Amino acid sequence: MEDGQEVKVTQNIPIAEQSPLAAESQRSQRVRRRPAWMHDYEVAGIDQSEDPLTHFALFSDCDPTSFEVAVTEPKWRKVMDAEIAAIEINDTWELCDLPNGQKTIGVKWVYKTKLKENGEIDKHKARLVAKGYMQEFGIDYKEVFAPVARHDTIRLVIAMAAQNSWPIFQLDVKSAFLHGDLKEEVFIDQPPGYEKIGNEHKVYKLKKALYGLKQAPRAWYNRIKTYFLKEGFQKCPHEYTLFIKIEDGGKMFIVCLYVDDLIYTGSNTVMFESFKKSMMAEFEMSDLGMMHYFLGIEVLQSSAGIFISQKKYVGEILDKFQMKDCNPVNTPSEFGLKLNKDEGGNKVNSTLYKQIVGSLMYLTTRPDIMHAVSVISRYMECPIEIHLLAAKRILRYLQGTKEFGLFFKKGEKSDFFGFTDSDYTGDTDDRKSTSGYVFMLGTGAVSWSSKKQPIVTLSTTEAEFVAATACACQAIWIKKILEELHFKEDGPTLIYCDNTFQKLRELLGVCSRAALKEDFADD
Repeated sequence: MEDGQEVKVTQNIPIAEQSPLAAESQRSQRVRRRPAWMHDYEVAGIDQSEDPLTHFALFSDCDPTSFEVAVTEPKWRKVMDAEIAAIEINDTWELCDLPNGQKTIGVKWVYKTKLKENGEIDKHKARLVAKGYMQEFGIDYKEVFAPVARHDTIRLVIAMAAQNSWPIFQLDVKSAFLHGDLKEEVFIDQPPGYEKIGNEHKVYKLKKALYGLKQAPRAWYNRIKTYFLKEGFQKCPHEYTLFIKIEDGGKMFIVCLYVDDLIYTGSNTVMFESFKKSMMAEFEMSDLGMMHYFLGIEVLQSSAGIFISQKKYVGEILDKFQMKDCNPVNTPSEFGLKLNKDEGGNKVNSTLYKQIVGSLMYLTTRPDIMHAVSVISRYMECPIEIHLLAAKRILRYLQGTKEFGLFFKKGEKSDFFGFTDSDYTGDTDDRKSTSGYVFMLGTGAVSWSSKKQPIVTLSTTEAEFVAATACACQAIWIKKILEELHFKEDGPTLIYCDNTFQKLRELLGVCSRAALKEDFADD
């Protein structure tokens, strides 16, 4: 806070005397009618004659949705004070008069309770967020794109660490977006509850980015990239969030960045300590120790290898969709079942269906469900009962396989190889085929995909060519990453495929587009 400046809290009563239900008395008591479009829905309403206290207990553990509610609880007041202090220490803004012709961008508080991997409360966070939707392109911002690490890259780093018996550590940058320098002039309102007494009419001019600004992620990435390059790291040209440093004697150090979370590994423990001290001197950091929970992935590092899974997340999905007590099945999809749009089927809740599909897509350690999820994702526009049953079958499969994950064995030479296959006209609605591939590095899968092909193929031969081409493209990208990581591979990458079509191509011939894909895959 500035010397001599007083900060007022926009509340007229002491915190201890405020009630979480204070806002209730200010709300209109008008009886609201159900909208016409909801007349066909069953709505679980609340009897307005009941005492609000009977329902407050149901929501007492929820994160507050407004400053007026949060300020009544000391735990949230404490983290808000910490957020403002971090902004002030970082010299993020300066108080000034609003120039003529300029407009301010509003701000609001956002609250979140962070949980540990076992579901226990880790910490409470309050974030001051700019209302980025008020920004105008070309005036308040120009470029917004910022890269994040692909999950394929993260798994590659884990596999490399396991192969070389390297430990993986984790750091978290506190208030990362506040470190990004702004090129544009941006003015914001004073934050609720922290207006400067006597200067309420003034605004803040931002020197650095604030959460919520459209250009904030890009500003932060440019800041951390500049720091890494200054420290002697090389940015991987094929993965912009992967930074590699090679020192005398071939000592390697690898950093993989995902917004404000980063993991690092390497061949020399001295480099670990040097890097950590340097980062903590440059930014305010949280040292999370050995990598154990990253992007929802549970990581177990042992003398045998590295095991990654998402047991906690699977449990959350099953609980969310009321499937935690369901009977497990042995496969994610029913053998021989062919789904289609079938417009005559009974429609189901599309929102629920989309939520299930979206939740399953975050299972980034489960290649065993990728094809089943890919198939059900085709019917999100208008799902029917059979589609919902197929989605729930995947949940039932997860019920019996919560412990499943990927294991990367330590210390043994890792070969990089892949598998690819396709069906033929598997989608009965548009007669398109599906391509699938999976790549292994040592004992664990590092990249996989199952996607419907963009064209209608005229034969099984052409469908196989399309699948092999997609697989070859991914293999080229992964090999480029592995080369940057100094992974030595003798000879070309081995890809296993159904080569029956090779025996028939001279007899049947192939069309020109298939021939091109054949030549590419062969190369």
